[in-house]
Amino acid sequence: MDQNTLRREGLSETALKAIALGLMVLDHIHYFFLFTGAVPDWFSMLGRLSAPLFLFCAAEGFAHTHDRRAYLGRLWAMGAGMGLVQFLLALFGRRADGFYPMNAILRDLTVSCLLWQGMDWLRRRRWARGLALLAGVGVLWPAVSLWLMQALPWNGLPVYLLSWTVLPNWAFSTDGGLPFILGGVLLYGLRGHRKLQAAAWAAWVLCNDLLPLLRAGAWGQLLVYYQWMEVFAVPLMLLYNGRRGSGHKKLFYWFYPAHVYFLYGLSCAVMALGR
Repeated sequence: MDQNTLRREGLSETALKAIALGLMVLDHIHYFFLFTGAVPDWFSMLGRLSAPLFLFCAAEGFAHTHDRRAYLGRLWAMGAGMGLVQFLLALFGRRADGFYPMNAILRDLTVSCLLWQGMDWLRRRRWARGLALLAGVGVLWPAVSLWLMQALPWNGLPVYLLSWTVLPNWAFSTDGGLPFILGGVLLYGLRGHRKLQAAAWAAWVLCNDLLPLLRAGAWGQLLVYYQWMEVFAVPLMLLYNGRRGSGHKKLFYWFYPAHVYFLYGLSCAVMALGR
């Protein structure tokens, strides 16, 4: 597809997800094999685009799906399953250097979908439901979980297990944390106003990730702390044509955990052989 055709026809949700998958693999190759010193940083720089694209596609998918319970249920189940594996690896399956995978974007997306549902209830003037859901997901459970971690024995392990599985929260069990979740609120709230939506995401990323570096005069650190490169997902968001595409639903859900644990196992083997 040449540049003119791309500009005219745009990219479907499936195409955006495919691009995000490819960039995610580069990012995770860097993540799992950084210890070798053989993987260039630009793998992860390009990978900064993947999470915003998945968040953008999730917002579109959640808005258009005919069965929100099933959509949310799939995200929750996959995220909870990966959280259980993460918990077990943290206790019993760490790499020789103490590393274990903490990939949790499915929990980010689960929390985001719950907040988006609360926003929709407020739009429909279902005030009690909307406020209860937003308060519970956004404030109550994160605050209670942090308190319980200190109040309970065993270093808060039961709360970690709950937060990594059945009750995800942004406080400590997601990839992007509160800035990423709030960025998703912006993307969902501004749906239907694509240019404004993209501009708001760009401004949000720059204010959270680039402006602090510039204020500190850390110009030389821009290629070290490069989370701000999420802003480059904006041109791809603007190319979205509003169509779902061919789908490949199962591929997108299963590829994420499959490649994470494959790369982790491979990294363990490479480290063991190098010793």
